[in-house]
Amino acid sequence: MEVTVFVALLCAMLLLGFAAASWRRPHDIHSLEEWGVGGRAFGNWVTWFLLGGTMYSAYTFVAVPALTYGAGAIGFFAVPFAIITTPLAFVFTARIWSVAHRHGLLTPGEFARARFGSTGLGALIAVTGIIATMPYVAVQLLALKAVLRTVGVAGEWPLLIAVLVVSLSTFRSGLRAPALLSIAKDILLAWVVLSALLVVTMSSGWEQIFQRAGGYFASTPSPGDGLLLAPTGQLGFITLVLGSVLSIFAYPHALTGMLAAKDRSTIRRNIAASPVYCLVLALMALLGFFALSEGVRPQDGDLNTIMPQMFHQLFPAWSAGIALAALGVAALIPAAVMSISAANAFTRSIYRTYLRPDASTAEEARVSRWASLVVKFGAVAFILLLQPSYAVDLQLIGGVIILQTIPAVFLGLATAWFDWRALIGGLVTGLVASLVLLWDIQQIGAGGRVVKAHFGGSTMAVGDTGATIYVGVVALGINLVVATVLTLLLRLMRVPRGVDATRPDDYVADVDDPMVKRLDEILDGLPARPVGAHAARRPG
Repeated sequence: MEVTVFVALLCAMLLLGFAAASWRRPHDIHSLEEWGVGGRAFGNWVTWFLLGGTMYSAYTFVAVPALTYGAGAIGFFAVPFAIITTPLAFVFTARIWSVAHRHGLLTPGEFARARFGSTGLGALIAVTGIIATMPYVAVQLLALKAVLRTVGVAGEWPLLIAVLVVSLSTFRSGLRAPALLSIAKDILLAWVVLSALLVVTMSSGWEQIFQRAGGYFASTPSPGDGLLLAPTGQLGFITLVLGSVLSIFAYPHALTGMLAAKDRSTIRRNIAASPVYCLVLALMALLGFFALSEGVRPQDGDLNTIMPQMFHQLFPAWSAGIALAALGVAALIPAAVMSISAANAFTRSIYRTYLRPDASTAEEARVSRWASLVVKFGAVAFILLLQPSYAVDLQLIGGVIILQTIPAVFLGLATAWFDWRALIGGLVTGLVASLVLLWDIQQIGAGGRVVKAHFGGSTMAVGDTGATIYVGVVALGINLVVATVLTLLLRLMRVPRGVDATRPDDYVADVDDPMVKRLDEILDGLPARPVGAHAARRPG
C-alpha cells in the first residue's frame, strides 16, 4: 500500500510537471523570459507557493530533522535565520524586483554588471552562483535518494532516473513546472504536518520526548550534542545563523522566484507572510527529537533517512505513502528551480556576454535548457565526491561560496560605493580563503576517529578553545576588508570608476512605471533597451 500510494502520487506529480507547458501558455514560449521566469507574470498565490516550494525544500523536511536527530540543538539554527531573513528580504527583494524589471535583468550577475559597470564582475558572480547552487541541488537529491531507499529502491541508478525525468519536465515547461507542482506539494505537506502533529499527540507527549532525547545525548561520547547548546557551540550557532541569513537570498534561485512575480506588492505580501513557513520549519526540527525518542534508526547508518523511516515505521501505510511522496516532490521542485536559475546565469552573463552577443531570445532559451541539465548532473557529482554525514553540510558549503557575492549583489542594492576592481579582488580572495579553510576541516566520527580528512563540514575550530565558527562568515569578512581597502586605494589613485547604469528611482519602480521592461516588448521582437540606456541621460 505504501509503495503504491507513493508511486501513484509521484507519477501524478511528474505528469503535472509535463502538463505545465500548456498552463497559461503564451503565444511564444521560446524565450528566456518565458522559460526562465514564467513571463514575470505570477500573481499572489502562485508566487506564494513557488517561493515556499523553493526556499522551504528537502533541506527543511529532511536535512534539518536529521541534524537535530544526530547533533541536537545546533540543528535549530535554521529557525532563527528563517525568521531574521524576513525583514531583510522585505526591503531588499522589492528593490531587486524593481531594478530588474526596468532593465530586463534575470540574474544577480547581470545586476552587478549594470550597477558597477563591469562585465567581468558579472561573469564572476554568475560562475560563483552556479558553483554554489550545485551542492544545494545535491541536498535535494540526497533527500530524494533517502526516500527511495526507504521504499526499497537502493543504489544510484534510481536517483539518476529521477533526475532525468524532472530534467525533461523542466526542459519542456521551464519555471511553470515547479510553480504548478509547488501548489500540489504544499497540499501534500499540509497533510504531512497535520499527520505528524496527530502522531506526536497520540504518543507520550513532548515532555517525555525531550527527556528521552536528553538521556540519549547524555550517553553519547560527543561533547557538542545535546538538547542545549554547549558553551563551545554558541559561537558556531550564531555565525551559522548570520551566514545563513545573508546567503539564503543571495542564491540565484531565490532571485528567480522573486522576478517571476508580476509586481512589487506581490513580493512584499509573500515575504510578509513567509514566517508561517517558519512554524513548519520549527516543527520539522522538533520531529528529529521525536524520532529519536521513538527509537527510529537510520537505514544503513544514513541519517538522511530518519524522516522517511519515521513515516514508514509510525504512520499507517497509506499515510506513509503520502508523506514520502510529499518529501520526494519537496526535493524535486527546488532542484528544478535551482537548475533553471543557474542556467539563466550561464546564458546571460557568460554565453551571451562572451560567446554569442547577438544570440536570439529563442537561442537563449535553448542554451539555458541544456545548461540546466548540466547543473543537475553536476549536483550528482557533488554527492559522489563529498559524501557528507549530514545533507545540511552540502547546503552550508554552498552558503560559504555564495556569501562571497554579498558585497557586489546584496550591498550593491544599497550603495555603488565599491569599485568593481576591488569587488573582484575581494570576491577572488574570499573564494580562495573559503576553499583553503574548508579543505582543512576534518570530519570526526565516534571515538574521535577522523572519518574524512578534508571538506568534513563548514565550521572550523577556533584555536584550542573548543569553539567553532562558520567558515562563510570568516571568508566574507576577509572579502569585505579586501574590497574596502582596494576601493580606498583606487579612490586615492583617482582611477576612473565603472559607469553605474542604474538610477535611484530604478529601485522603487513598479509595474505601472512606463520604463519598466514589459514582456510584450521581448516577445514581439521589439528592440530591447541596452543596460546602459539610463546612463546616457545621467548628468556627468
